[in-house]
Amino acid sequence: MELYNVEKGTGDMQSQCSTGMSCAEPNTLVAWYKQYRRALPWRKTKDPYRILVSETMLQQTRVETVIPYYRAFLERFPSVFALAKANEADVLKMWQGLGYYSRARNLQRLAQEVVDRHEGRIPNDESRLCELPGVGEYTCGAVMSIAFDAPVPAVDGNVLRVMTRYLGIHLPIDKSSVRRQVRDVVAAWLQHVSPALLTQALMELGALVCVPRNPKCTDCPLREGCVAKRDSLTDVLPVKPKKKPRKLVDVFALWLETEQGVLVKQRPNEGLLAGLWQLPAAERDTGEYEDSSAEIGRILDILMKELTYGSGTFEAVAEQAASYGASHSDPIGAQNELWDADATPQLGEVMIGEERHIFSHIEWRVRVYRPISMNKACRIALASCIMGDTGPYRWVPRDELGKLAWPRVYEKLLSSLTGLPI
Repeated sequence: MELYNVEKGTGDMQSQCSTGMSCAEPNTLVAWYKQYRRALPWRKTKDPYRILVSETMLQQTRVETVIPYYRAFLERFPSVFALAKANEADVLKMWQGLGYYSRARNLQRLAQEVVDRHEGRIPNDESRLCELPGVGEYTCGAVMSIAFDAPVPAVDGNVLRVMTRYLGIHLPIDKSSVRRQVRDVVAAWLQHVSPALLTQALMELGALVCVPRNPKCTDCPLREGCVAKRDSLTDVLPVKPKKKPRKLVDVFALWLETEQGVLVKQRPNEGLLAGLWQLPAAERDTGEYEDSSAEIGRILDILMKELTYGSGTFEAVAEQAASYGASHSDPIGAQNELWDADATPQLGEVMIGEERHIFSHIEWRVRVYRPISMNKACRIALASCIMGDTGPYRWVPRDELGKLAWPRVYEKLLSSLTGLPI
């Protein structure tokens, strides 16, 4: 078999399949799949909603991780109607630990649009399906082929790896020309067998046999025609683009607890971990500050002062606290116990927890600190800064922290600090 040329679109396999001649490869692959496929829960249904949930969860997440989430999510939201009318906070809580939370939000937005515009039925038309929130080319192809048995290619990382090795493509897999030509070959193969079976067979081959390192070529049903196998290129292909180094970020979080509970903050509705809960924290790019106890203390004290005063003065904060019944017989004296109005506060704090978490482009090191003392002024001011549970802050009793949706890194930290499931 000659080397496949992605720029010119030539090669034996492409020409044979695209001209309508029989292709042995897809039939061989489907036969292998029927014999060796894993018994996964989403393979027991043709319900496009359930397949859409599984495909959304499987983006950037391992199968073993997804299975319990998939089952729990569908038990809670068994239909597109149930998901559409759910509270977003409940959806995010069910997604907690899967990461990439925009997937959950888009999935709910999709459900709402399907209910509003499509009478609760997932469209079986490629163009209409691709218009729904969060549905890209891959997800559209997966749902169309698996749920509706339509010959629409679904090219994910597994399929790219399998096909670039099989075809001998030496260009980086992030090139649009590579993805387009792989998609063309897969589209041609889909004309010869059940699209639902072939789509899943290609994914399964990449997951079980044509793995990133040390592929099991002797077990591969496509080994006879594979260029990478023939030319000993399995450790060279696919060609991946150079990864940009991750941004390293240190997160300094405060554990502030009074009779009202633990002070928590909801992240903004856009950006990283949008809408999830965390402890009050300051973020600093690693290397842009001096990693010393004195500098960390300064960062935390400034954060504490911001939490306490907000945009007002201590007197204004104490007066507001009084209007809610907070006791403060001597606010000015209490203020002096805490810090001078024009000086950086120096409370002192002790680290009580640390966790790391790697996102696709950022690595977090989260350290949690507790003030050594929380005197009267501090408690009054902090209590007043979120009176009525307004704004992004909230006091939450320890035993209710688990009701909120937390990033995985905070889930670990809070479980460790409280001894409670989060």
